[in-house]
Amino acid sequence: MNARSKNSAAESTDESFAATPLPSHRIKQKRGRKTYDALIATGFKLLEEKEFESISIAELARAAGYSVGAFYARFYSKDEFFDAMVSHYLAQRQETQRRIIGSEPIDLVVAKLIENIVTYYWNHRRFWRAALMRSIRDESFWEPIGVSSHNASTLLIERICRHIGRQLSEEEENNLRFAFQVVYGTINNAIINRPGPVFIGQVEFIDNLTLAFFRVSEYEKLGIEPVVGKKKIRGP
Repeated sequence: MNARSKNSAAESTDESFAATPLPSHRIKQKRGRKTYDALIATGFKLLEEKEFESISIAELARAAGYSVGAFYARFYSKDEFFDAMVSHYLAQRQETQRRIIGSEPIDLVVAKLIENIVTYYWNHRRFWRAALMRSIRDESFWEPIGVSSHNASTLLIERICRHIGRQLSEEEENNLRFAFQVVYGTINNAIINRPGPVFIGQVEFIDNLTLAFFRVSEYEKLGIEPVVGKKKIRGP
């Protein structure tokens, strides 16, 4: 499958998810939206201190300054509330990744992107751990997150193509997409299992993961000398 057909597949997947009504789409009044946003923000705040499964709806509503009835007026269940948190996460992450990929120097863009990804997931590790646990019991839950990851890799591929002045070969593109898969898989494992010898939350973790991306993707063969830390990775 070439880049164009992959992009079309991602766009059609985006459309299929957009066709599913989100709780925010049911809110018509400004006051209702304010309560909705406050509950979402409170959910992320509570996740800084405790796991999602241990947060009750009553606790969430109370911390946000609303009643349990106000919660159920906007969300049918705790699962739907978490879906709304994921939707909020996807919108923010897509905008951040688009900005980084579009504005950072080509030799720094991968390092900056991976630093941002690792830092975000570490700072929101309880949210991400809840997402991973939810995906185990609901396979379809992960689909929009997968689409978001695919779109991020597509943005980077497009940036690289513009810089080198040609389209990537199928092998080059597959290497880059697999490198992204390695990055996300390593982060997920680090959050769930915390294997050593380098742990997420350490600077060394970001540098080693960035280096792994370059090695897996064979990035230097594209004629770009990327940076890890303060060191350039020389091409062949």
